[in-house]
Amino acid sequence: MLHNYTEITARILKIANLETTDPKLMESKFTHNRRDGPSSMDAGTTMNETENAMLESSSESITIRAYGRLKQDIISGKLAPSQKLKIENLRRVYGVGSSPIREALSLLTSDHLVERIDQRGFKVAPVSEGEFAELLKTRCWLESIALQQSILLGSDAWEEQVVLASYRLSRMPRFSAEDRAVANPNWETAHKHFHMTLIAECGSSIMLRFCNQLYDQNIRYRQLSAKKAYPERDIAEEHNAICDAVLARDSTKAVNLLVGHYQNTGDFVLKQLPK
Repeated sequence: MLHNYTEITARILKIANLETTDPKLMESKFTHNRRDGPSSMDAGTTMNETENAMLESSSESITIRAYGRLKQDIISGKLAPSQKLKIENLRRVYGVGSSPIREALSLLTSDHLVERIDQRGFKVAPVSEGEFAELLKTRCWLESIALQQSILLGSDAWEEQVVLASYRLSRMPRFSAEDRAVANPNWETAHKHFHMTLIAECGSSIMLRFCNQLYDQNIRYRQLSAKKAYPERDIAEEHNAICDAVLARDSTKAVNLLVGHYQNTGDFVLKQLPK
């Protein structure tokens, strides 16, 4: 078990043939790697990136690509809540046939990001204060259990992945340099990966799928609320505190910090939603 950030970072660097005990050298080597592109041990690979890589050469790749693009546009708010999704319009926008679009929309109904309109087509799932409060509560419940189990069952290799995910997240600016109301998509990618890595060793693939789905539904609400500048808050310090508690295998503290982290965000989002 590793309790020290420098120790676990040194182990990560050793795996990458970059062994050093000099913190400044660690930083320079990480920075060099980032310029050269993602490494083979890049724990920042997101679920969307993995889906695209795995399915690119498959017969279903067109549908999956359409699914991924539609999903991203719904989560980001580009496709607004309750907006009708006309097959012909979507076919032109995304440059694919009608069948892949229909199949992609059907997949998105399983994610609760799209709803069927009787027999007349599809629309983006609406949003409400009540639904968000329920999503937040459920996410806190499930991830509390998943984090406890990951701390109990997780290996040293998992700890290394947690630290690496935390490090990569810390290197990303959260907002656009020009506008604090505009999120940096690279930060969003690293943020999701950090939170999913925390619970990755819970021992239940079913729970992980639920948590991944709840993350996407929650992030849609946060993106919609981001039209107003996010209040000053040291998110990086909150992440560091969670990471430290996880590495110390202090499940009670880690869970309390994680739930508090989500509730702080939830309080802001709820204030922006229609009553």
